[in-house]
Amino acid sequence: MASLYLILLTLHNWTRWAVLLAGVWALVATLTDRAGAHRASGEAAPAPRPAFRGPVAAFMGSLHLQVLLGLALFALAGMNGAGVFGDGPRSSFQWEHLAIGLLSAVLATLGNRAAKSGAAGRNVAVWVALAWLPLLVMIPWWRPLLRLFGPG
Repeated sequence: MASLYLILLTLHNWTRWAVLLAGVWALVATLTDRAGAHRASGEAAPAPRPAFRGPVAAFMGSLHLQVLLGLALFALAGMNGAGVFGDGPRSSFQWEHLAIGLLSAVLATLGNRAAKSGAAGRNVAVWVALAWLPLLVMIPWWRPLLRLFGPG
């Protein structure tokens, strides 16, 4: 079980970087949307599919994977009676980390839905930012920045 925990922890760590990079990509893509002004004013959009749909979907997908890996870690730690974030800044950090992760996944899903429905890039950027910014606060930056299958 210890090796499965380390594998999941490593994957969760690596996925953190995919989520952060996809979030930056989605924010940049939505904020630089040139067709958004046409959609907001009711004019026909120059492109039938906004260019930011892919980055927003990548952000949402990577965040969903991150949440699933995190839930698996919580379950595995709970089955073994081990604590999560014993080195955390406060005893409630594990629950805050979990709640913010779930909330961010919901907000990213709403942003992806807005992107699919043809909303303007700036409107989608609000959803992406609301999902991405809390993640920065709840990442345990005191842990190894890049874990390589070790307790680190």
